[in-house]
Amino acid sequence: MTADRHWSDPLTPSEIVEVTALVRADERVGAEPRFWGIAVEEGLARSLVPGQGRPVRLVVMNPAAHAAWEVTGWTSGTDRAEASLASWSPVDAKRPGVSSDEARAIARAAREHPLLKEALARRGITDTTHVWVDPESITGFEPEDLADRRLSWGTVWYREDADDNGYARPVAGLVPILDLETLDIIRIEDHGVIPMASEGGNYRSGTWGPDRHVAPLEITQPEGPGFTVEGHRVTWQNWSFRIGFTHREGLVLHDIAYRDGDVERPVLRRAAVNEMYVPYLDADPTAYRKNFFDWGEYGAGPLTASLELGCDCLGEIHYFDAHVLDGVGEAQTITNGVCLHEEDSSILWKHVNTRTGEADVRRSRRLVISFFATVANYDYGFYWSLYQDGSIELEIKLTGILSVSGIDDGRTPAFGRMVSPNVQAPTHQHYFAVRMDTAIDGPKNRLVEVHAEVEEDEELNPWGNAVKMVSEVIASEKDAGRMADASRAVHWRVENTERTNRFGESTAYRLSAMHTTRLFAKPGSIVARKAPFVSKHLWATAYDANERFITGDYPNQAPLEAEGITAWQQADRPLDGAELVLWPIVGVHHYPKPEEWPIMPVHRIGLRFEPDGFFTRNPSLDLPPSSGGDHCHAPVAGSGGAVAEGHAFHGHDAGGGHEHHDHSAHGHHGHDHHGH
Repeated sequence: MTADRHWSDPLTPSEIVEVTALVRADERVGAEPRFWGIAVEEGLARSLVPGQGRPVRLVVMNPAAHAAWEVTGWTSGTDRAEASLASWSPVDAKRPGVSSDEARAIARAAREHPLLKEALARRGITDTTHVWVDPESITGFEPEDLADRRLSWGTVWYREDADDNGYARPVAGLVPILDLETLDIIRIEDHGVIPMASEGGNYRSGTWGPDRHVAPLEITQPEGPGFTVEGHRVTWQNWSFRIGFTHREGLVLHDIAYRDGDVERPVLRRAAVNEMYVPYLDADPTAYRKNFFDWGEYGAGPLTASLELGCDCLGEIHYFDAHVLDGVGEAQTITNGVCLHEEDSSILWKHVNTRTGEADVRRSRRLVISFFATVANYDYGFYWSLYQDGSIELEIKLTGILSVSGIDDGRTPAFGRMVSPNVQAPTHQHYFAVRMDTAIDGPKNRLVEVHAEVEEDEELNPWGNAVKMVSEVIASEKDAGRMADASRAVHWRVENTERTNRFGESTAYRLSAMHTTRLFAKPGSIVARKAPFVSKHLWATAYDANERFITGDYPNQAPLEAEGITAWQQADRPLDGAELVLWPIVGVHHYPKPEEWPIMPVHRIGLRFEPDGFFTRNPSLDLPPSSGGDHCHAPVAGSGGAVAEGHAFHGHDAGGGHEHHDHSAHGHHGHDHHGH
């Protein structure tokens, strides 16, 4: 109901339609306007009372006039009976992102274009009904004579039949240059005929022989789920948060807090994957342009997959539908776009008292909030997990189909791997820029970098084993581009500047970057200049409502290096005691292997955000022991399950000495869309 609608709730279909109807009625947009995204203006909405109309912004284009605008307005609500528009700001017509509708339209037009048909015929392909064209972002690689046009370029694929995996058969050598406004092929680069893949790449059940037997594994919760959902607010264990969803970022979590006794203690005001950058590191003429801002040039929202199409979550599940603005101005619903469920997560903590034979163990349970985005060939899963010990984890799962190119007979890939005859998979990288608006015990936070150093003073370190942890406060934005370094045990603390724990330390959370890489492209290359934020593993800024996206508002065909986080840093705003925004960069260098073909097993990367002096002690001490039942079996007699005091040799005796133990008694345990 409107009266209960929180400002951070996802936009509803009725809100989307009432605003876009007003835009389409304006003569400026022409007869066939195109749209790219609508979102709540969060900076203005934060102070709203539930049910009030919400401020929004959207992008509309008139392709016939080579014009685009950012339009702001308000939805209806308890304080206003009707939606209204507030402002129209011109936007460079080249720069709005590409909608799925626009991508499908140019793909259809390209497939039937005489220039492409002629090039395909030279390769023996006369039936274009089984041809795919994926329009790709061209930012940084625009031909000089076409610099003012809204452009794309295409990768071309061929299926032998309707059930064939088109991404297994690249049409090598063909690069159509596409005009997105006119839906026309401007020209085609033809770099020569290369034999088509002779081997299929289907991955459906039964393709490669009979399916193996897998014994059933049932996930049951007899008492139902442990979480409570009220609208878009979720409570679980001691956690509470709100679920949001936007065109640009997809899933967004708001107001994440942990109840400590009777106190709700804020941890994060906002958390989302803000951008994805995928550069390909291959000089092949059909691959060197491949580099994508999948969120900024296309949008995570429209790429979100319905989770009713598969088995993505298990157990007692709560789904949230997602609503997005399509390319023609209509509201589209993605059924079951976001999944909420609990998972067993192995051991939370355990200790065996070798003197008494008593064991205490608590199993870990986590609440997982997830969504999947399908970006043509690739599929990406984003899993935010909340744990009972106060930790937060983001896990990103990469799967789907490798983006490949053709290779001539007898050649060996210089910048990738063979995965099939006449098919190579180029080396590439995946970068995910995460946005985390921190609120550790309140809005006034600071960023501290911590690393390990050997104590060089021999008086303090006579045995040479003393290591100190050195803390550096990151005072301002110009110093807030940081690098992870496992050799120095680098991590970061986000501290509250006004609250301390019982030891006099600032209450804090620790950020650990578990997966990082560096860009191997040459400095000064287009790939490096397009995404300068990948040069660091962590950025930090003082909150500014206008600094929403790490790549800037409109990165498509944007001037290189001119906008986004590296430009914001020049303001050098103070960070000590600020409303802090962290921008961790999670990255992986992907050198393909044959075992990832024709479909890629999940590759996992992520980060952790965990309490570090935030609590008085382990906050999960109040968890009850597991009841066991049929799932936790006691040791079988004679199996070594009895605990002998002699096992104390494995640890450190409180009495100060190591007890002897005889080892001899024990054995060893041994859509037509862009792709990448």
